[in-house]
Amino acid sequence: MDQADRDAALPSETAAAAPSGADLRQRLAELADWYAHLSSDTLVDIGYFYAATASFKDPFNTVHSREGIADVFRHMFQTLEQPVFVIREQLLDGDQAFITWDFRFCKTGKAYALHGGSHLRFNARGKVTRHRDYWDSAEELLHKLPLIGPPLRLLRRMLSVRDEGPST
Repeated sequence: MDQADRDAALPSETAAAAPSGADLRQRLAELADWYAHLSSDTLVDIGYFYAATASFKDPFNTVHSREGIADVFRHMFQTLEQPVFVIREQLLDGDQAFITWDFRFCKTGKAYALHGGSHLRFNARGKVTRHRDYWDSAEELLHKLPLIGPPLRLLRRMLSVRDEGPST
C-alpha cells in the first residue's frame, strides 16, 4: 500500500493533517538521535519533540502530558546510573512509527540491558502525541532481580515448551 492508498483509507481531516513522509522521516531521525543522547541536560528539548498533550505508557507508567513524560525521564535519571538508549531500528508508516531499542543502565553497580520497542504517533506538526513502550518486564527485568528472579525463572521453565530439535 503506497502513501496515496493510506491517505485514501484515512478520514480526510487526518490525511490532510499528516506531515509528508520525507518530513516525518527526518523528524523521526532527529527524535531517535535525541533518545540516543538523552540526558538530564537534553531533557529540556522535550517540547521540540512532544506535543503538550502527549500520552505515554510503559509497563510501569501511564501519563497524559508532556510534563508527565518529562517526569518519567527525570525519575529515570534520578534512580538509575548511566541510563542510555541504543536505537536499533526505525519503521515509519504514515503518521506512526515504531522504534526498537536497547535500554542500558546500572543500578547499585550492576549492569542491566532491556530490549524493547516504542510505538509513536505524530500530529500535523511532527510532534509525538502518543508514545507506547513495549517490553517484557518479567523477562527483561524481573528475572534478573535477586529475590524474585529465581522463582520466576523456575515458573518459566515449568511452563515453557522445550524444543528438542527436529523430530525424526
